[in-house]
Amino acid sequence: MNAIGQRVHNTRGQMTVELVVALPVLIIVAVIAMNALEFFSLCASFDRAAHNAVRVQAVSPAYGQDASQSCALVEQSLQSRYAQEGHIDIEVRSSQIEGGLCEFMATARFHPTLFGLGLRSEVLGVQLPPLVHETRAVVDCYKPGVIA
Repeated sequence: MNAIGQRVHNTRGQMTVELVVALPVLIIVAVIAMNALEFFSLCASFDRAAHNAVRVQAVSPAYGQDASQSCALVEQSLQSRYAQEGHIDIEVRSSQIEGGLCEFMATARFHPTLFGLGLRSEVLGVQLPPLVHETRAVVDCYKPGVIA
């Protein structure tokens, strides 16, 4: 209390305390936003790259090349495209559908990062699953250029 009887509030250090409380929240929001944007970017480019890889590798296969070999070629093409990313797992599988058409399913598993650095797969005992994106392309493997 001062001479008049009023309380004097000391506000020194208040900004530091507010920064200490707010900074971790801001970093978490920034990490989530960056990973979301990177995942959406991956989804857009992966759709295009997967359809192009199927069009190039699986339509009009070489003599004796079956669907599993075509899947391996498509997967190899996609892995070489995303090799620099390092935190994306790619899988390609196929199935025969009616009318002699073949459906190729390409799956990308995105593991979130901390601004490019790897994150742990578990935080406080809670498992952090990867974000999964899948795209499908249906082609006629015996008629070049026919994409359904």
